[in-house]
Amino acid sequence: MAKPKFITDRAELEKLAPMLKAPIKRQVFVCTGKSCSAVGGDEVKAEFARILEEKGLRQGKESKGRNPVGSVLLTEGGSIGCRSTGTAVMVHPDGTLYAQGQPSDAADIIEEHIEKGNVVKRLALMELQKTPRK
Repeated sequence: MAKPKFITDRAELEKLAPMLKAPIKRQVFVCTGKSCSAVGGDEVKAEFARILEEKGLRQGKESKGRNPVGSVLLTEGGSIGCRSTGTAVMVHPDGTLYAQGQPSDAADIIEEHIEKGNVVKRLALMELQKTPRK
């Protein structure tokens, strides 16, 4: 296997990965691992995708119905250790872990947390402590 070329030119990197220019504010991880899939993880992720794309918030290729300069990166993830609590959703950099998520909860998390900055307390399982930057 050939060693990949390390690119140092920012303009070249942005041409290859346009998302580097997107004003991404949050990344939403939706668990679709074995346990979460058994309780609707794929459906939860699909609903997040639908709403984020409808609102023009989901970062990604325009040809896929996404916004190249969207502010939310939606990521499918494996198990994050909440196997008995239903579908897990983690919002970064906020450090909020939602559990027992259903497709119908995606709208609340997007409207309240992503758009307004308010944690949806009825679903929040954990909120990481914010540490001041040095």
